[in-house]
Amino acid sequence: MTREGVQAPGAPAAVGPYSHAVRHGELLFVSGQAPLDPESGTVVEGGVVAQTRQVLANLGAVLGAAGATFDDVLKANIYLTDLEDFHAVNAVYAETFAQPYPARTTIGVAGLPLGISVEIELVARVPQ
Repeated sequence: MTREGVQAPGAPAAVGPYSHAVRHGELLFVSGQAPLDPESGTVVEGGVVAQTRQVLANLGAVLGAAGATFDDVLKANIYLTDLEDFHAVNAVYAETFAQPYPARTTIGVAGLPLGISVEIELVARVPQ
C-alpha cells in the first residue's frame, strides 16, 4: 500500500510542506488544523471558543474531502497554549462528536504557529 495525499478545497491552505491528510489503506491521518478562515487565510478572532469552532470546521472539510465524517474519527489530539481553556474547548468539542467518543489526548504546549490558541489533529477510518 502507498500513501495518498488529500487536499481539501474547503480547508485553508497548508502553512508548510504537508498534506491536509494522508490516507494509507483504511486509515486517514489528518494534519493538525489551525483556526484559519479558509477564504482569507487569517486567524479567526473571538477567543478560544471561536478558534475551536473554526478548527473543527476545517477538520470537517478535510474529512469530507476524504469521504469521511466525524463519526469515522478514531483518535483526536488537541494542543492548547493555555490549559485553562480546557473546559471551553471541551464544550465545543462535545458539540461535534457523539458517543462513543474517539480516543483523545489533550496536551498543553508552550506555543503554536501563528500565535493560535488551539490545534487539533485526527486519525480516522475510511473504508475503501
